[in-house]
Amino acid sequence: MMATVRLSFSPAPVHVRTARLVGVAVARRAGVAEELLDEVRLAIGEACTRAVTLHRQYGLTDLVTVEMSDSDSYTVSVIDHAPIEASVGLAKLPPDELADESLTDDALTTGVGFALLAGFVDDLQVRPVDDGPGTEVRMVWPVTRR
Repeated sequence: MMATVRLSFSPAPVHVRTARLVGVAVARRAGVAEELLDEVRLAIGEACTRAVTLHRQYGLTDLVTVEMSDSDSYTVSVIDHAPIEASVGLAKLPPDELADESLTDDALTTGVGFALLAGFVDDLQVRPVDDGPGTEVRMVWPVTRR
């Protein structure tokens, strides 16, 4: 039986922990292997931190949304509403430019976030949202049914 869980929260760092906890609980229930749960926790935390950072950087009060679904796999989408160029520009910076001391902490967090996510998640997609400004970070893990 497929279940979808949707969380929306204000762009405050304190809510990232809750998103991680819920994400891991849903992953466990969905049948994600125990050895992958740390990766799930880290990836959800990183994607949510990135979204919160972008919202705060641009002064957005829109809610950050996390959608979790467990059909044939465990899929997590983290949706922000920041201008798309904010996400895409830093994602394309080479590592030596990410080390540039002139980058703000927020810009660095956003750019490094994609590199970390790629290390945690084999199936990672980043795309513009369908309506309005924003980005969807979609992560997928395999599940085993009992």
